[in-house]
Amino acid sequence: MIVFRNLFNNRDENMNYNILIKKGELEYIKFSNLEKYGEYIEHCFTTRKGGVSRGEFSSLNLGLKKRDSRENVLENFRRICSVLNIELSNIVLSDQVHGTNIRVVTEKDRGKGIFIESDIVSCDGLITNTKNVALITFYADCVPVFLFDPEVKVIGLAHSGWKGTLHQISAKAVNVMVERFNCKPENIVSAIGPSIGVCCFEVGNEVKDQFINKISWSKNFCIKKDEEKSYIDLQGIVKQTLINSGLKNENIFISNICTKCNKDMFFSHRGDMGKTGSLAAIMQLK
Repeated sequence: MIVFRNLFNNRDENMNYNILIKKGELEYIKFSNLEKYGEYIEHCFTTRKGGVSRGEFSSLNLGLKKRDSRENVLENFRRICSVLNIELSNIVLSDQVHGTNIRVVTEKDRGKGIFIESDIVSCDGLITNTKNVALITFYADCVPVFLFDPEVKVIGLAHSGWKGTLHQISAKAVNVMVERFNCKPENIVSAIGPSIGVCCFEVGNEVKDQFINKISWSKNFCIKKDEEKSYIDLQGIVKQTLINSGLKNENIFISNICTKCNKDMFFSHRGDMGKTGSLAAIMQLK
């Protein structure tokens, strides 16, 4: 086990950090604030290393909707599920459209999207309180949001691209946890995983203005580059959204790893000019 500290400068004020785990050629990341609940949950964020896919999908591509072979993607799933002690048949895949729909899933949803036809459509977030149901959401620069209530034993994943961040999908995920399972926001622990950083998420005024017009305080997370371009801190906006939803600052960890800056380790839509594979956030109650 290797702990990322100096390489990414990501030990936060609450002493949380990223954990890089290497098993053979396979590499994946866990987060210390979630890993301390390892008795109850399994989780990880994948890298691009340790799979069998080739070319632009090299090598741990987990996207079945990519032009990679199904056999390669299934083998990649087998490899990551094996090291996490997750049954492949227990996984449930999202169907992401950069929206804010959240789906609560149960044991009846196991295998959907990978082995059986799925009715989980246009859904960027998954939540469950059922053991041995492995939630899977996909990434290649967008922000992965992990949620866990250790009191009620509920987990959630939210795919927060710039549109999902603008429309505050992470707040909607918290609301579902509260309304469906009586979770208390102050008990929820969150990790915000590797994604495109403020260093690389350059946008035009049309995107920046959407943020400021819809979320006035987001101006604090916009850095002007010139008259036509700005940088936006999506990770920072997600964290503030979670705080506004009632989560405690000390319960939120930002990985501070930029996928574009580290495209040798992560698939990056911008870094790879759109020709890339899919990373995955994985979470399961034991």
